[in-house]
Amino acid sequence: MLIDKTDTLIVGAGQAGIAMSEHLSRAKVPHVVIEKQRTAEAWRTGRWDNLVANGPAWHDRFPGLEFDDCHPDAFVPKDRMAQYLVDYAAMIDAPIHEGVEVLEVERLSGTGGFRVKTSQGDITARRIVAATGAFQHPVIPPIVPETADVTQLHSFHYKNPAQLPDGAVLVVGAGSSGAQIADELNRAGRKVVLSVGPHDRPPRRYRGRDNVWWLGVLGLWDMAAPTPGTEHVTISVSGARGGQTMDFRRLAGEGVILTGLTDSYGDGVMQFAGDLQDNIAAGDANYDEVLDMADAYVARMGLDLPEDPEARVSFPDPDCLTNPIRSIDLVAEGITTIIWATGFRQDFSWLKVNAFDERGAPVHQRGSSVEPDVYFLGLPWQSRRGSSFLWGVWHDAKHVADQINIQRAYQQYEGEAAIVPCAVE
Repeated sequence: MLIDKTDTLIVGAGQAGIAMSEHLSRAKVPHVVIEKQRTAEAWRTGRWDNLVANGPAWHDRFPGLEFDDCHPDAFVPKDRMAQYLVDYAAMIDAPIHEGVEVLEVERLSGTGGFRVKTSQGDITARRIVAATGAFQHPVIPPIVPETADVTQLHSFHYKNPAQLPDGAVLVVGAGSSGAQIADELNRAGRKVVLSVGPHDRPPRRYRGRDNVWWLGVLGLWDMAAPTPGTEHVTISVSGARGGQTMDFRRLAGEGVILTGLTDSYGDGVMQFAGDLQDNIAAGDANYDEVLDMADAYVARMGLDLPEDPEARVSFPDPDCLTNPIRSIDLVAEGITTIIWATGFRQDFSWLKVNAFDERGAPVHQRGSSVEPDVYFLGLPWQSRRGSSFLWGVWHDAKHVADQINIQRAYQQYEGEAAIVPCAVE
């Protein structure tokens, strides 16, 4: 039964909401978690069938629970990840109310609290934590009209190759999702064109250690958030088929046609920017930089990690890289589907408080909003590079819970009627 009053209300029961609940419980802060669908719904239905975590099981988890049925170096399938979060929520006895949608949150004038309108009635809360995650609403750029004779869908709605109509596929976006989907479709026998924009391309493994380990020891997970508006960096990495470095030359050698950034569309023809060579070169530079940093760390620390000269060997340049394609006639190339792996936008329109900038992005300090008693969790780069990852959001949740507890202590202080001097021996 939904309660009508609580100290802290958490909106969202994904990894952020569950982590937040754990730390509030440890701090003995009364709270509830409201989820409009099911716990970990994004992992259940917002991913394609063969998706696995992009980090190994030893790393991509909360500190309090391991994957007892997965090898530590394995990449956990999406359904197992969803079950992990459900199990974790049960383990910590998180007070989650599923199937309840938050419609609006507004401040109660003069009371220091909020009225939360939900699909099952109103709740009064002293504090609000927006834990709705980084991937809320899929974004498809307005390039190809909906009336065009081609099926268009966002990567969020892609499930498997059999879901698509027969024919070739244009995948727009070469981050982790776009690159992995293009690879999967190519392996399924589809003709695939992959539009590649600027990106980072780290090695999956180097000198016997996974990329996540290198990011950790090199301090790269803890990189501070960059200037607002510059937070997004497309990273192409994959845990598919046991994990491998996402190399676009390799994909091209296996049959994927590479182009530059998708630019415009007209009369059935897609135009691409002439930036493919620059984008691939920048990704290569990022890859080499990580290898160089890793080698320097091994030498500095005197580690007995085997050298890995094969990691420095490049695949040959494909013709589509040497002679970049600037336009494609979709019909002539048999392209019947466009998959837009073009990211997401956040939507906090339900939160009627003065906590956002002109772009609608939260204004906050490590999750503490400029609006008193409003907090955010699960934002990209909330405090560091790792903030939107499973393990990173857990640490951010601890910080936010600490800030809530500090404010509770101040707010509960009532003062004294008279000042009593301190006793002097």
